[in-house]
Amino acid sequence: MLRESVRRFATDVVGPKVREMDENEMMDPAVIQGLFEQGLMGIETSADHGGAESSFTSAIIAIEELAKVDPSVSVLCDVHNTLVNTVVRKYGSKEQKDKWLPLLSETQLGSFCLSESASGSDAFALQTRAVPSADGSHYTLNGSKMWITNSWEAEFFLVFASVDLAKGYKGITCFIVPKELGVQVAKKEEKLGIRASSTCTLSFDDVKVPAENVLGGVGKGYKIAIEILNEGRIGIAAQMLGLAQGAFDKVIPYTFERKQFGQPIGTFQGMQHQMAKAAIDIEAARLLTYNAARRKEEGLDFTKEAAMAKYYASQVAMSVSGSAIEWAGGVGFTRETGIEKYWRDSKIGAIYEGTSNIQLQTIAKFIQKQYS
Repeated sequence: MLRESVRRFATDVVGPKVREMDENEMMDPAVIQGLFEQGLMGIETSADHGGAESSFTSAIIAIEELAKVDPSVSVLCDVHNTLVNTVVRKYGSKEQKDKWLPLLSETQLGSFCLSESASGSDAFALQTRAVPSADGSHYTLNGSKMWITNSWEAEFFLVFASVDLAKGYKGITCFIVPKELGVQVAKKEEKLGIRASSTCTLSFDDVKVPAENVLGGVGKGYKIAIEILNEGRIGIAAQMLGLAQGAFDKVIPYTFERKQFGQPIGTFQGMQHQMAKAAIDIEAARLLTYNAARRKEEGLDFTKEAAMAKYYASQVAMSVSGSAIEWAGGVGFTRETGIEKYWRDSKIGAIYEGTSNIQLQTIAKFIQKQYS
């Protein structure tokens, strides 16, 4: 029922706006509002806090279905649910959850702020500082963040900053920073793909954050980030899975409509074998993604499985969307059909929330631990 509901929303509400949003490089506010109205911005959040009180797998399914139509809308929903909501739900105090989760479920878009110009894959080399006041009532934030998803539209920011750079990763702390406290949204990146999804640089210039906005405890930010990014990788795997399926679904009917040499191009054996292999790859990516989600829900370790799913789904997304352009020929190369957009959108899957090399390194560590 959830899959069908999200599919209808994606097709009827998002679908007609996809090309315009991509061309304008801007998310339509009506789409964001629609996500809230559909209950898709608090999927795992309790009903007491305005959420749908559903499962992690439900969130994964929603992300997958949205990506079939527009990966930009999908990642907006993904980051809000699997990163922002989950951090508040899992690490927030009762007061923080009671205050912020209803807003995140119903009206306020969230943003997860970890990366900086010098800290990408080496996430804990961050330099943003949070200096406590003499009376302990607040912290003063100074620094900047880069590559921050949802940042243009967000009202709620989870900001990772160090209370003591000399302590290294042990000084990193997570702060709840409402935009109204003085978050400055600076440069908005002009990207190859997922162009409707905002990616901006943020500046913090003497932003005073109440001490009560420390999330999970001082010095616990590294633990929060490590754990939450493992879950987030399953979300990105779902996005890439949906993207691959969306490109496949869009191009295959065309191959049985266009005729060359007296028959539909989709009936040539060479084409059929390529399509069959793509279908196998998509199904394999789906099983890896769902298995990682299952292990997460069952309380089993899922770090390796999340890395495998994210790595493989991103490779399949690039491969299938690239093939879809070729199968459609000249038409596929034009922006009018929207097929080429899937390929542009797919490239980010190998980069954000852990590059492909980082995923391979994570998997390799588990192999080494098992066999050495």
